[in-house]
Amino acid sequence: MESNGSTVAALASEIAAAERVVAFTGAGVSVPSGIPPFRGESTDDDAPDPVWETYDPADFHRRRFDADPAGFWSDRLALRETMYGDGVEPNVAHEALATLESRGHLDTLVTQNVDGLHAAAGSESVIELHGTSARVACDRCGATQSADPVWERVREGERPPTCDCGGVLKPDVVLFGEGLPDDAFDRAQVAARRCDVFLAIGSSLTVRPASILPEIAADAGATLAVINLGSTARSGEADYDLRADVTEALPALVEAVETAGDA
Repeated sequence: MESNGSTVAALASEIAAAERVVAFTGAGVSVPSGIPPFRGESTDDDAPDPVWETYDPADFHRRRFDADPAGFWSDRLALRETMYGDGVEPNVAHEALATLESRGHLDTLVTQNVDGLHAAAGSESVIELHGTSARVACDRCGATQSADPVWERVREGERPPTCDCGGVLKPDVVLFGEGLPDDAFDRAQVAARRCDVFLAIGSSLTVRPASILPEIAADAGATLAVINLGSTARSGEADYDLRADVTEALPALVEAVETAGDA
């Protein structure tokens, strides 16, 4: 972090002085917790293989769910075991963002991740653009429920699992072939447009439409900071382009923000 120290200090000063700060996180924030990236968002040689190099995305398309819900749930169970194994916990990057929020320096956290680790770390103002793996929803009546008991039913052979109304249950996440939930994306765009500082963290910023959020913020006059191990689609236009491990950069940024606030 020494080579990035001046960048961290300068960014921290802007965060400390800002009225509204938004953080946008991708898979790179959860990789240190043991969750594999989807498309190689991490350049860490020790990171697990990207999910879509192991599994066929077509197996998790909305068309597959409609045509073969039993097969979809069988493959989804295998995917879940690959991603979460015996369970995952928030890492220091998640905790740092929760600390920024609790200390009044982060207004909104927008995430592409569905693992629920931001909430588990204590973040409260979270917009989950792609839904959450912690819930399932009935494809007929729309009722939602906790996912864990449903996964037990799937493991015991109920494929597909069904709702009390008889409808097929679906993980409450955005599948291939589905659009982002309007409410979540609308709130994310409003937050990006109103913020003074926009932090893009652990994302390659290539997956649309979520990847337009940094552009929305920058066009509205916000300071754009990218924190990622490798170059991203927005690195060239960012006010701060911090190439660093998020588990090092974010705790250092929290400490620097506190120092800047005391100055």
